[in-house]
Parts: sequence; C-alpha cells; structure tokens
Amino acid sequence: MASEPPFELRLETHEGLMALTRAIRAEADGKELRKELAKNMREALKPAAGEAKSKIMAMSAAGPGTSPALRSSIARKIRPEVKLGGRWTGARVKAFKTKNVRGFANAPKRTNRPRGWRHLVYGRADSWVTQYGKTHWFDNAMEGIEPNAKAAVLDAMEDMARRLAARIR
Repeated sequence: MASEPPFELRLETHEGLMALTRAIRAEADGKELRKELAKNMREALKPAAGEAKSKIMAMSAAGPGTSPALRSSIARKIRPEVKLGGRWTGARVKAFKTKNVRGFANAPKRTNRPRGWRHLVYGRADSWVTQYGKTHWFDNAMEGIEPNAKAAVLDAMEDMARRLAARIR
C-alpha cells in the first residue's frame, strides 16, 4: 500500500497552498520546484493580466498627447504576482504603482474608482478639477475571467502536488 503524501491534496484553500509549499521545501530540490510552481501559476494568470491591460487601453484619452502616456504606463504595470511563503501566500493579478508618471503614482487605483481624482490645472495655481477614468476597468476585467484563472492556478498546484506524491510512492 502506498503511503499518503505529507500534505492534503485539497488545494482550493489557502491552507492547501501552504501545505504544498511546505512539502516542496522538504524536497532536496525544493528551490527549483518552488520556482517551477510559481512560474506555472504566473503563466496561468497571464490571460487575466492581458484582459486587464486591454481594458485600461480601451479607456478614452482626451486632451493633448502628453508624455509619458498614462494608459500605456498603467498597462505596463499590470502583472501576475505569485508568492509562496512569508506574510502573504497566493497568486493574484496586480496593478503596481506607476512611479514617475506625471507625479501620479496611484494612477491604476484612481482611474478605477468612480469618484475619480482631483488635480491642479496646469498653469493655474488655484484651479482644481476632478477627472474621471474608466470606472471599474480592473474590477470588470477580473470579473469575467476569474473562474478560468482560478481553475488554471489550481491545476498548476495540483500538477505539482501529483509530482510530489509520485516521488514519495
């Protein structure tokens, strides 16, 4: 009779991912296995990141073509992120801050919210305006693709779990 793997194969929970990570660490080539698992999980999230990028690029642009372009700067900062251990463990698509983009580091967050953002009008000291982006562009992009992305990430985790279980047998 084959021995049970040192972790639970029910990987749809956070605890399942933590158990899988612990089992990988116990292996001799655990570092390589962790890298491979993280890579496979990032690959599984790439379609979701692509969808978010296309949604922000679809936001209308008004006014003169100032540089650097806001939409493309935001799109470049959207990436899948995987962490296996530490304070936070999991996989997600994240829109990172846009440093050095016209002094607008929180552009992904501000363009996503319905309230918009306030800023000074260039050349006028006391003139403030409220500008609106494409409301919920990030949230709506993740809404349609979330079940497929989650299933793909779980498949990558289960594949690694099967590989570890086969080593033990």
